[in-house]
Amino acid sequence: MRFEDRLDRIVGRSDELQAMLSGSLTGSLSGEAFNRASREFAELGPLVERVSALRHAEREARDAEAMLADPDLRELAQSELDTLRERLPGLRHEIRLALLPKDEADARSAILELRPAAGGDEAGLFAAELFGAYRKFADLHGWRFELLDYDESELGGLRGAIATVTGRGVFARLKYESGVHRVQRVPSTESQGRIHTSTVTVAVLPEAEEVDVTVNEADLRIDVYRASGAGGQHVNKTESAVRITHLPTGIVVAMQEERSQHKNRAKAMKILRARLYEAERAQAHSARSADRKSQVGTGDRSERIRTYNFPQGRVSDHRINLTLHKIDRVMQGEFDELVDALTAEEQAALLAQED
Repeated sequence: MRFEDRLDRIVGRSDELQAMLSGSLTGSLSGEAFNRASREFAELGPLVERVSALRHAEREARDAEAMLADPDLRELAQSELDTLRERLPGLRHEIRLALLPKDEADARSAILELRPAAGGDEAGLFAAELFGAYRKFADLHGWRFELLDYDESELGGLRGAIATVTGRGVFARLKYESGVHRVQRVPSTESQGRIHTSTVTVAVLPEAEEVDVTVNEADLRIDVYRASGAGGQHVNKTESAVRITHLPTGIVVAMQEERSQHKNRAKAMKILRARLYEAERAQAHSARSADRKSQVGTGDRSERIRTYNFPQGRVSDHRINLTLHKIDRVMQGEFDELVDALTAEEQAALLAQED
C-alpha cells in the first residue's frame, strides 16, 4: 500500500472512531466496545497529529512554490520553501517510524536478572557493580527498582540477583541489555597488576500478568526448605525458602529473599510467569528468539554483546560497533546513548525490510 494511502486510512479510521464515540452518548456503543474504541482512538491520536503536521507543511510548500512566480514575493517564498523542504523528510521519517510493527511488550515493566559467568570472584564483583548501574539507570528515569532476590558472595560480589523495574516503557529501554557482558580490568584481588577478563549474563523479561499466562497448579511441584546464606538465625530455623518447578517446561524458580514463605512463593510465581510469557513470545517470534539466544549464550568469554574495558575507559557494544569513551558515566547508569543507538539500528533494519 502506498504511503499516502496508509495515511488516508489512518485518518479515516480516527474520524470513524471519533464519530462512534460521540454517538455513544446516545447509546450506539456500550461497555467493552466503548472502552476498545476509546483505547484505539487514544493510540491513533499522536500518529494523526503527525499526519496533520505533515500535510499542513506540504500545503505550505505548495503555496510557497506558487508564490515563486510573483517577483515581489519570490525571495520570501524561496526562503520559506527551503525551510519546509528541510523539514518535510523529518516529518515523513517520524511517521514511518510510528507505523513500524510494535512489540506489545515494549510498554511493560521488566524483570532484570544478573548472574556471574566466567571469571570467578571478579565476575561476581562486576555483576554487583553492573546491577548497581542498572539501579541508577532506573533512578534517572524515575522507575521503581525493587529487589526480588539478591545473593551476595563473601567478597561483596553477586552470585545472582533479580529485580523488578516498574514504569511505562521500561522493557523497551532495557530489553537490549539481554546478553553476555564482558569486563576487562585489573581485579582488586590481583596482586601483580594483570588484566583479567570476566563475563556476566543479563536477562531482561517483560513482566507478565496472571491473565497473560495460564499456570495450572497441577503442573507445579513446590518444595519448601530452610534458606541458606545471610539473613540471621530466623532464615535457618524456618522453612521459608520456596522452589517451584514447572513440570511441562522444566523451568525452576527458587526464592529465599523474604522471611515469609508466602511472600517468597508470590515472588517465585511472578518470575515463573515472566519466563513462561517470554517462552511463548519466543515461540511466536522464532527469528527474534534465535537472535536472543545467540546473545545470551553460555557466558563464555568469547561470547559477548558488550565489553567494559576499564584500563582504556571505554564501553563497546559489538552488535552495532559503537564505542563510548565514558565508562565512568555508563557505570553511573548513563546507558541512554547506547540504548538510543540500538533502538535506531533496530528501527533502520525494520524500515529496510519495508522498502
